[in-house]
Amino acid sequence: MARILVVDDEPQIRRMLQTVLSAYGHTVAIAPDGAAAVAQAANWQPEVMILDLGLPQLDGLEVVRQVRSWSRVPIIVLTVRGAEQDKVAALDLGADDYLTKPFGMDELLARLRVALRNAAWRQGADEPVVVFGPLCIDRARRRVALAGQEVRLTPTEYQLLTLLAASAGKVLTHQHILTTIWGPGAADDVPTLRVFITQLRKKIEPNPAQPILIRNEPGIGYRFQAPLDPP
Repeated sequence: MARILVVDDEPQIRRMLQTVLSAYGHTVAIAPDGAAAVAQAANWQPEVMILDLGLPQLDGLEVVRQVRSWSRVPIIVLTVRGAEQDKVAALDLGADDYLTKPFGMDELLARLRVALRNAAWRQGADEPVVVFGPLCIDRARRRVALAGQEVRLTPTEYQLLTLLAASAGKVLTHQHILTTIWGPGAADDVPTLRVFITQLRKKIEPNPAQPILIRNEPGIGYRFQAPLDPP
């Protein structure tokens, strides 16, 4: 079970999340504003943070910025429906995932499980060989194998795969991927990114038309999802 920090300025949401998460065996701490969230994150060292973006004192984006300066704790942000730019901004600052209000508890619990599992994977991100089901990435030799068979990737395809896999379970925005691989001048070149994603899927996905490893986050970016993760 995990230590979970819930940050929301709505008392009814705080109470609901604390009740449900505690019932599942998690230890829950509460913060009603951004300043308290940063202090709790530093002092209590949660394993996951559930963070509303519309907060008093410090807004959620500033909380993400400050916490990411010293912590890799998984952050799941809560946004109102239609606030796509807020989602993108939070993800670019280092949040891992998002939920749109109103949300279902089953979905939240599933995303918590994924966040905890992927945080454990990312603790080993510096290992030279990482394995996701049948996919093996050997960074020491810059080789990729699928079910034991070597997959020949171009340098850009390899860079794209390792970037996504190093953040397994985390949503990476179009802009983040483009600027990391192609530089700041390519920040808006989403069509080029889609071409490379399509090429990569053809080489590593069992069925590129129904990808299970590289998932779309419509209008936002992509998520590398290991085979055992729920959709």
